[in-house]
Amino acid sequence: MTGLPTLNEQREIWTVGHWSCPIPEFLAPLDEHGIEVIVDVRAHPGSRRNPQFGSDAMSTWLPENGIDYRRIPELGGRRPRQDVDPEINVAWQNQSFKNYADYTLTDEFRSGIEELTDIARSRRVALMCGEPMPWRCHRLLIANTLVAQGWSVEHLVTGGAARRHVLGQWGAAPAVAADGQVTYPDRRQDRDGG
Repeated sequence: MTGLPTLNEQREIWTVGHWSCPIPEFLAPLDEHGIEVIVDVRAHPGSRRNPQFGSDAMSTWLPENGIDYRRIPELGGRRPRQDVDPEINVAWQNQSFKNYADYTLTDEFRSGIEELTDIARSRRVALMCGEPMPWRCHRLLIANTLVAQGWSVEHLVTGGAARRHVLGQWGAAPAVAADGQVTYPDRRQDRDGG
């Protein structure tokens, strides 16, 4: 972590999935990128198969390795259907991704993003969930929101190189409003001239 600035002038945020890797393997990319804070965005911050990734355990061994542990429940996944016009995010075919896309329209989600970016303005932050592949996790939608707001997002993949997040590279094609709000409308109307 030597030589890395404390103030996040680059507006960078990382993401990581823990899956079932051993602690040293999990820590390697975090150390490589000078991550100072893990922000847990799991809906249920525990793991029966991998108890080392339970929130109580992580709040002990991460600080022992120089990384703070925080949870932002407002960014947690596995959201139920929202009271939102069903056409706004209709491009998502996967119901859980659609539910989360609808959830991103709420004040609760915006509050979670604000808390996250407040931390990330002065510390090097990685969002963490259980799924190792970002295109199979709600971190994808969080990353889309962050990129639309001018942040650079890098996905850390254990045993591989970091992957820069490109808005819309995975999943439904996003539309970004002037205020940075991301939605996923039906693009067939655009192609059909409607």
